[in-house]
Amino acid sequence: MNRNKIITLRILTAVGALVAWHLLTTVPAPQKPLLDPFFFSTPIDVLRRTAEDITTYQMWYDLYITLLETALAFFIGVVSGIGLGFWFARRELLAAVLDPFVQAANALPRVVLAPIFALWFGLGIWSKVALGFTLVFFIVFFNVYQGVKEVSPTVLANARMLGMNDRQLLRHVYLPSALSWVFSSLHTSVGFALIGAVVGEYLGSSAGLGYRIAQAEGVFDVTGVFSGMLVLMIFVVLIDGIVTMCERRLLVWRPAPAVTGTTQG
Repeated sequence: MNRNKIITLRILTAVGALVAWHLLTTVPAPQKPLLDPFFFSTPIDVLRRTAEDITTYQMWYDLYITLLETALAFFIGVVSGIGLGFWFARRELLAAVLDPFVQAANALPRVVLAPIFALWFGLGIWSKVALGFTLVFFIVFFNVYQGVKEVSPTVLANARMLGMNDRQLLRHVYLPSALSWVFSSLHTSVGFALIGAVVGEYLGSSAGLGYRIAQAEGVFDVTGVFSGMLVLMIFVVLIDGIVTMCERRLLVWRPAPAVTGTTQG
């Protein structure tokens, strides 16, 4: 499909949503707007507040704290998830024994864990990193585990016939097979790492965008809440774009999907 067409449609969708939000919060129908600006703010007010905030030191400090927590949670969660995912996938007995325990740990509500992490690690960055880690780890772990298990037995048999040892199998068979699954999980993990950091800050901290949003919510400053959310969304999109660039660089060997006559732009 034509990439320029997709980008144009995305821009039009975003503009359409902003215009609808503006009209619903500013145009009387007939005596007052359908959406009360006190509860929903307006896009112009949100953009104005964001423009004012990004000129202050406090905004950049809060952003730095949140991105640091996100980066640490993302890195530790991804490395641990990839390592343990490969290990479990290649140890059938270990996976069979520990599978119910892993599933039970994954089922724990993360919001319940946040106060526990605050007690264990304090209100600094590490309680937020721990919360983000629990969100990222399981996403990456299950994707890597499934990606390794999906390796064709025929490919494995042929590789062993050619004399590949375990290290060569890992490098030339298992890793390429799992890479697509890994990057699929990374796109989701970026957002969840940020969610973990922000939720942790929201529940208890002295800095960060989550703390900033909680402060605005505490004084019914809806514009401040939406402004903080806008900054978060912008940086999630930027980080996801970096992941996409890395994916394209590392997966250049993967064949492009077939294009049929009905999907050509």
